[in-house]
Amino acid sequence: MGRQAPRGQAQNPIRRTVVASQATPDKEQTVDEPAKEATPAPLTGGSLLAAISTAIVGFLREHYGRGPMRAKTYALDDIIVVVMRGSGFTPLEQTIMDSGRPERVVAMREDFQLVMRDRYQHMIKELTGRNVVAFLSQAHVEPDITVEMFFIDGPLPGFGAVEITEPELITPG
Repeated sequence: MGRQAPRGQAQNPIRRTVVASQATPDKEQTVDEPAKEATPAPLTGGSLLAAISTAIVGFLREHYGRGPMRAKTYALDDIIVVVMRGSGFTPLEQTIMDSGRPERVVAMREDFQLVMRDRYQHMIKELTGRNVVAFLSQAHVEPDITVEMFFIDGPLPGFGAVEITEPELITPG
């Protein structure tokens, strides 16, 4: 069995022969260099959208104890929207709902999203390479829908939009 590479280094080093000294070029030595890992290509298109949905759902399952039944991510220019349906309610939330106070469940979910804001923003930056400049979150009880919206510091390649800065007024005529 071969030796284990330290964490973060490749298992199979590249062997390279180097000249030990310029004064005596006939002396060579072999050194091991860590293999350079290929930088993965940034995610784009449907792969990026799927990665964002998967990361958000995984994050909720890890920190909330459950996640939505369905999640779908949309991107347009510098906006990312994640729509989650069917998150279900914890026994505590269901008890509150049954007591006729569903607004408390919505408020609790919104508080949770605010607490996790920095983690969400870091996740989006890791996946897109863009900074989040604004994060909005909205929860709805019936039907059970949660929306997370991220405004980023620049457009995502392949997800364009048309911007009108001075729209012409159309007069009925």
